[in-house]
Amino acid sequence: MRQRIINNFLLITIGLAVLVAVAMKATIFQQTPPAKPAAAVDTRFSEYWFAGKAELNSYRLEQAQYGELNRGTAVLIFVTEDFRTDTQVKSETDASKDRAIPVLKTNLVRKFTTGIYDYSLFTSVFTPISNPKFPNTLKVSTSGQEWCGHSYVQLNLKNDGYRVNGRSYFEQEANEEYTVKKQLLEDELWNRIRLNPGQLPIGDVTLIPGTVQGRLRHKRLDPLAAKAQLEAYTGSTFSGDSLKAYTVDYAADGRKLTIVFEDAFPHRIVGWEETYKSKDKLLTSRAVLQKTILSDYWNHNAPADSVLRKELTL
Repeated sequence: MRQRIINNFLLITIGLAVLVAVAMKATIFQQTPPAKPAAAVDTRFSEYWFAGKAELNSYRLEQAQYGELNRGTAVLIFVTEDFRTDTQVKSETDASKDRAIPVLKTNLVRKFTTGIYDYSLFTSVFTPISNPKFPNTLKVSTSGQEWCGHSYVQLNLKNDGYRVNGRSYFEQEANEEYTVKKQLLEDELWNRIRLNPGQLPIGDVTLIPGTVQGRLRHKRLDPLAAKAQLEAYTGSTFSGDSLKAYTVDYAADGRKLTIVFEDAFPHRIVGWEETYKSKDKLLTSRAVLQKTILSDYWNHNAPADSVLRKELTL
């Protein structure tokens, strides 16, 4: 009897502690974030990224799938926006502004054809800008559509790591829910380059693999060991002034990713390469920059605005 009373008392105490923690906004995601980036953002950065326009980049794409390189296009969109830290969605009302922080958002669209049918892959990444209170990317989502069906995966940053939720028409991936340890995300590397390439990790690193790779190769997003290096780009595939190449080599996974970008601000990404086996053939996917424009594209959705697609060579 005495032991039962003690056990019940402990359960009640723990329950009250949880309620108090929520009421007192004990988790970082419940706390009111600072209205502006905590660290100073220089004038050059503000003038480029907070001018009310997005940077739109089009690429010529060759994507490995089914043991072949398939031609297509990629569009890489960078834009800043206010993002809620509690619900991890875009802030669109005055009432939610006190729960939002500025983030750099990546939208990466890959479209290619395999034989008779099409693939469309869309990845969104939301990375806080110069905010020590929120140093990690808050959210990543990827959707995939092809003629067999479609799939979706989302990672949300929580106190215990990244919560992974996936849905797919494939039987083994139909309903996925698990948590992975908080690590740098491969999908956020594009944002990290744009924010400050000098802070990219070098040497032995651990990353959560890219969500597109997880879907194309039907793998869980468990963190993997890799070696990372940043060096001057000396090849001839990509064009630009004073190019840098950031390479992540997953030796145990047999995959290597290289992102090539301009050393000078705003560190425009001129392309990337990704080498891995597809149907036992070692192939290199590649995206090569074609055109970059700045545009408030959300205001250009009329048929007459299609001329902007031609400007982007789409």
